[in-house]
Amino acid sequence: MTPTNKNGKTTAIIAYITIIGSFIAMSMNMEPKNDFARFHIRQAFGIHLLFHAFALFSSVWYSPYALYGLYLCYMILWIFGFIGALNEKKQLIPVLGAYFQKWFTFIP
Repeated sequence: MTPTNKNGKTTAIIAYITIIGSFIAMSMNMEPKNDFARFHIRQAFGIHLLFHAFALFSSVWYSPYALYGLYLCYMILWIFGFIGALNEKKQLIPVLGAYFQKWFTFIP
């Protein structure tokens, strides 16, 4: 547990509370910039964005089983990331975490 992680913990936790929380966390991390918070903002933003993209896609081709799978996957990834933020660890979410870090470099 480094002091950097301790300072960005609140911002990282807020990032996981809906997609609006991710935008609030982005604005909170503008000054001073915190690497731990940035890591979790990217992870949370990716999870939320992926969920909304698949929800939009599944609303066109409705299948209740696909929606159950979507929500289950979203909750597992969200819990994994949220627990990492609570424990002050920089752990990538399975499969997509490294991509989120590369794709969302625009997040401060």
